[in-house]
Amino acid sequence: MRADIHPKYYPEAKVTCACGNTWTTGSTKPEIRVDICSNCHPFYTGVQRIVDTEGQVDRFYKRLEVRTQFKQAEESKAAAKTSPGRPLAELDLTKRTLDAFKKAGIETAGQFIEKLAEGDSAVLALEGVGTKALADTKKALKRLGYELPAAAPEAATETAS
Repeated sequence: MRADIHPKYYPEAKVTCACGNTWTTGSTKPEIRVDICSNCHPFYTGVQRIVDTEGQVDRFYKRLEVRTQFKQAEESKAAAKTSPGRPLAELDLTKRTLDAFKKAGIETAGQFIEKLAEGDSAVLALEGVGTKALADTKKALKRLGYELPAAAPEAATETAS
């Protein structure tokens, strides 16, 4: 065995845990400090405890908070996008179509959807509204994420005849 290459061995090295527990063991260091021991480890105690090393838990909670705020902002944006009070003028429809809807008293997406719930024929019965205006309005609303009512049974039978 070569001389002077091995570290000094301390047979009575003192180990101190963050919880206050101490014991002795053999080591190459005279004193050892640890964060968790068998007296405070959750596996042995059955008590869950968060050990915060260098603020990692705080950073995690900050990231989690930022993420929840971002999600809430996205949800409120989506809700505003599909608001029933949204004016039809924001849908990039032709002036003629907008004028026809305005003349019939339909100025918001919610009012149009209510009229559409009566069936396509109810919308087509409005003066100045044709199939192209109806189709364009439906496409614009679907593109924005609006839920449109299913076609009325009477409209389905009319197209079959």
